[in-house]
Amino acid sequence: MIATRRSTLRLATALAFGAFATHAGNASAQEYTGTVRVTVVPDRADWTYALGQPASFRVTVTRDGHPVKGASVAYTLGPERTKPVEEKTVPVPADGVVVKAKGMDQPGFLRLVATAKVDGQEYRGLATAGYAPGQIKPTVPEPADFDAFWDANKKTLAEVAMDAKLTPMPASSTAKADCWHVSLQNIAIEPGHLTHVYGVLCEPMGDGPFPALLSVPGAGVRAYRGQVEMAERGIITLQIGINGIPVNLEGPVYDDLRWGALSGYRVHGLDDRDDYYYRRVYLGCLRAVDFLVSRPRYDGRSLGVAGGSQGGALTLVTAGLDPRVKVVGVSYPALVDTTGYLHGRAGGWPHMFQDEKRHRSQAKIDTIAYYDVVNFARRVRVPGLYAWGFNDETTPPTSMYAAYNVITAQKSLLLALEMGHPPVPEVTTRINDWLEARLKSR
Repeated sequence: MIATRRSTLRLATALAFGAFATHAGNASAQEYTGTVRVTVVPDRADWTYALGQPASFRVTVTRDGHPVKGASVAYTLGPERTKPVEEKTVPVPADGVVVKAKGMDQPGFLRLVATAKVDGQEYRGLATAGYAPGQIKPTVPEPADFDAFWDANKKTLAEVAMDAKLTPMPASSTAKADCWHVSLQNIAIEPGHLTHVYGVLCEPMGDGPFPALLSVPGAGVRAYRGQVEMAERGIITLQIGINGIPVNLEGPVYDDLRWGALSGYRVHGLDDRDDYYYRRVYLGCLRAVDFLVSRPRYDGRSLGVAGGSQGGALTLVTAGLDPRVKVVGVSYPALVDTTGYLHGRAGGWPHMFQDEKRHRSQAKIDTIAYYDVVNFARRVRVPGLYAWGFNDETTPPTSMYAAYNVITAQKSLLLALEMGHPPVPEVTTRINDWLEARLKSR
């Protein structure tokens, strides 16, 4: 009886210890997750090829830097933003899979986009090979009366009083710069109803004189806080919006406009060159220049313009129309060679001609020739630093090179090959430093 009780006790103790050990083991069990990356890399370090030269893309799928076992990718290969010439799903071994392409026989960009599904989630990577990008030519025509049209519009603007109104913005001001919200009168889009340009002016402390910089915006409807950092470096800055509304309102106001009255503004009035939305926008940039050169502490000789995407477009437009601009910083410009889609290749943002059913009327095609950035780029006569990446899916490099290649002024191109449409900090820093040096050396 005693032996039986002892045996039962030992068995109960063993079971209890086993249960504890099992519980402890479960408590310390490890699971792994991490960032999955689909990486696509061309075989040439500069991502650039001669016409007809084969290209190879290596595709890898990693998690925490190591290959994902059993991964596969679905990929498409073809000229950017056009129908793929090849689509496949292939396994990806540890050292990656190589996709070979025979190359392009026309100047342009060949893009491979790869997608992998890991643990139910999709991950995407891409790379873009450039084929003789320096030989890309624009497709957009140049109207015979292009200069006459814009000279007449500039005359119309000159007849409108600027009527500048400044409201202090103490919350944006710093110990080195003062800021104001600015309202300027612009042209009328209906008789008797003038529009306005709004922005944020930031001026350095001190007597000056100072150079000036106009900051023009990317697409969208939103508030702006001003380029106070550049003002602290000794440059008068004016950051403008383009939509004819104050730039210091509360967020919900812009949300309502973005999805309401200003939804799709980029194609409003595209049937008529005198009614197209960007007529007021382009002239508004010139009105902003009028204001900057009127500032008492402006040095009278050093004025630059800078922006990215839509802002890159507006930078080239302003420089092409206004000889007071002396230097430009242009990042991934939009509204460039928009008619590319009519010729079987990628066109520039906002891609209004990509869909055959929507905007391919002759009236709209005729109108865009007066607004496409290529025709302003032909008229740029000042030094510029340009920057973009080959992987930009919003402003295709095919379109950007179409403008860059017609610029005869002093120019330099800063490539961040992997960069898509959002800028990388290194590009922003390089452009700001370059602009400061140029403006202060004049």
